Amino acid sequence: MANAKVIAGMTISLDGFVADETGSVSRLYTDLAALQGTPYMEALIEATGAVLMGKRAFEMGDPDSYVGNYEFQVPIFVLTRHRPSIAPKQDQRLTFTFVTDDVESAAAQAMAAAGDKVVQVIGGASVIQQLLRARLVDELHLDVVPVLLGAGLRFFENGGLGRPALEKIDVQEIGARTSLRFRVKKEDKNA
Repeated sequence: MANAKVIAGMTISLDGFVADETGSVSRLYTDLAALQGTPYMEALIEATGAVLMGKRAFEMGDPDSYVGNYEFQVPIFVLTRHRPSIAPKQDQRLTFTFVTDDVESAAAQAMAAAGDKVVQVIGGASVIQQLLRARLVDELHLDVVPVLLGAGLRFFENGGLGRPALEKIDVQEIGARTSLRFRVKKEDKNA
């Protein structure tokens, strides 16, 4: 049985949006190049054994460019309704698995691949919401950037998440970002 921890992380605007009204995330990631090679990013990369993402997050970049270029050179699990007709480039370290059944299956496969390292869930909002509802998230990491989008996709807009209890475990300032880390307290199902 894998001991992988599931960490769900998103970058959000100060007013709680993960994308603007056109679906763009560009204003949230103006510092992406500056983050490369920082102790913050190096620690994330070192801790990661697998990545879980949704189809939109997968399609945000050119999937064929992931090998050798993407921060996380680990197995990537993509939760989707349909597999792509042409498989993206892969190598021995970075592989793609397209999971078409449910979030529980995607998380289980990613956890098995990660072993004793963590599963980084990088989006989108819907995948993280599904994982929270299924009580599969061990930690929630929110990077807040000093941008007000005013409209768009809110991270916590969709109800039905319940009210998971969170315990603050860390706060870091990385450039203009404020990184908030919370442990998601697991409720005893027998209580």
